Amino acid sequence: MEKIKSFFNELFQNQAVHDTGLQLAAALAYLVIGHFVAKFIARMVSKLLRRKNTADLLVDFISKVVYVAAFSVPLMAALEVTGLNVTTVMAILGAMGLAIGLALKDSLSNFAAGVIISILGPFRTGDFVEVADLSGTVTDVSLFSTILTTTDNKLVTIPNNSIISNPITNFTAKNTRRIDMTIGISYNDDLKVARDILTRVMNANSRVLKDPAATVVLMDLADSSINFACRPWVNKEDYWGVRDELLEAFKSELEAAGCSFPYPQQDVHMHTVSSG
Repeated sequence: MEKIKSFFNELFQNQAVHDTGLQLAAALAYLVIGHFVAKFIARMVSKLLRRKNTADLLVDFISKVVYVAAFSVPLMAALEVTGLNVTTVMAILGAMGLAIGLALKDSLSNFAAGVIISILGPFRTGDFVEVADLSGTVTDVSLFSTILTTTDNKLVTIPNNSIISNPITNFTAKNTRRIDMTIGISYNDDLKVARDILTRVMNANSRVLKDPAATVVLMDLADSSINFACRPWVNKEDYWGVRDELLEAFKSELEAAGCSFPYPQQDVHMHTVSSG
């Protein structure tokens, strides 16, 4: 027992050990205090961004960058206190970062695309969009991928790089949408009667907006039919319901007025050639 006490007394009386202990204690203090200060700064930045209605994805990304930047100062101080060569450490970290960057090239590409999506904000969670030839409601947007819920309730995960490199169509970004419908009638039908019926049916629907007004345009003299373009405007949430109602009403009203919906057809003329 006396030998153990003697060993520890000599250890703590050793100046080198004493100095090393102080250095480690100071470094630990820098790291602990620096962590809490960096976390506080990141939290303040996050609150400020959320007050300005910044996208959640961008808020999280900026908060993490602020934390790393703020924590790097006490980290460097802690390394210096312990006597480590900061330049050497930075060189090692740089080489490691380069190797990791090359290994995760595709992931970093998706990460960069996620940052661009956050900054530009072409869509938000809950929007109905068409991206990379896929359509659905945006369920989640992360820094590496975006998740869509399709109309048949499937979850589709799309890498952000595929999204940012293709056209993006956001169907719910605006409060109103125009319904584009093509209605064909026979060449034997009265054009004025058909136009009046199409206009009346759209104006009679309570969910069709008065401003901008619905329009009926003679669009095409096709091979088998005369085609009208019907273009009413509705609130975005009424799009599919109104479209269904109008198509049903168009058919009923046009048929009641004697108009018909021709099938594609061809006229074949037979010529008889005499054999003499």
